Amino acid sequence: MPPFPVSPSLPRDFPVWQHVAAALRVAQPVLLLCVLSSHGSSPGRQGFKMSVTAEGMAGSIGGGIMEHKFVELARARLREGSQEVLIRPQIHRREAPEDRSGMICSGEQVLLLYPVAPAELSTVEAILCALHEPQARLLQIAPSGLRLQQAAPATPFYSYQSGPAWQYQERLGFRDHLTIIGGGHVALALSRVAALLDFEITVFDDRAGLNTHQHNPYAHHKPTVPYETLAQEVPEGPHQYVVIMTFGFRSDEVALRQLLQHRVAYLGLMGSAAKIKELRNSLLTSGYSEADLGHVRAPIGLPIHSRTPEEIAISVAAELIQVRNAPLATGAA
Repeated sequence: MPPFPVSPSLPRDFPVWQHVAAALRVAQPVLLLCVLSSHGSSPGRQGFKMSVTAEGMAGSIGGGIMEHKFVELARARLREGSQEVLIRPQIHRREAPEDRSGMICSGEQVLLLYPVAPAELSTVEAILCALHEPQARLLQIAPSGLRLQQAAPATPFYSYQSGPAWQYQERLGFRDHLTIIGGGHVALALSRVAALLDFEITVFDDRAGLNTHQHNPYAHHKPTVPYETLAQEVPEGPHQYVVIMTFGFRSDEVALRQLLQHRVAYLGLMGSAAKIKELRNSLLTSGYSEADLGHVRAPIGLPIHSRTPEEIAISVAAELIQVRNAPLATGAA
């Protein structure tokens, strides 16, 4: 356990909006930088944000020379007192005829420099509340300003419409949700790593009072439930990741039977090759098909000869990243 209290992680953008709010409260000019869209091997993905004042900054739009250049541009505009909204394409190729970023990673971005008006402080504070206590809220940035409203369930997480009537939208909070079945030492270690990766984390266990479960400081939700009810407890969807790592073979099998039909981005089971083989045979004997088991990743984790809970957590987290970023795989490290 950590030697000091730790709060569950907040979404990646929280420090940016916190910095914006702090600046507005003391009447200090502040610019919001946002990646409106990204393609290829861009150093910062759609939705990455920074806030810049004359004396400080928070967040990142991807780093490197491109970020340095935009921070300098933002500060120059702050010195000039410019209130103009600026949208700039950036092409990360040396041979690009214009809008070269200075980087050569071959991707493209569209970047926004938005002067946040003092009158928008109440909206920024509402954004902070929505990020701190996740709600289905939709942020809109457009020529008319910042706007916050309720998000419909089917609203895409990010969207950008270019042109004179440009508009950027995003759902606030965590896009990706990691559910860990089993609250032991490896679950605690995985929670710690996943908290750095912008996952909302839920850890289930069926043992009341388990210290590594109830005192896990990195998980956002820690219910105690019987594993026979997991089908009703665990949500489905393209941004749902599920890892099964209970304390034994039988409880693993109960959990897996509950979740085999779940439509999720990732369903994985921790265990040795011998244990996984026996479990597969048990499920096949009871009537499940190879197709039913085909989407289960077992054993989980990249093969780096992990031994300690922390090493296992790193290997599993790396596999989660691999799955999450698969549609974006264009050669970026």
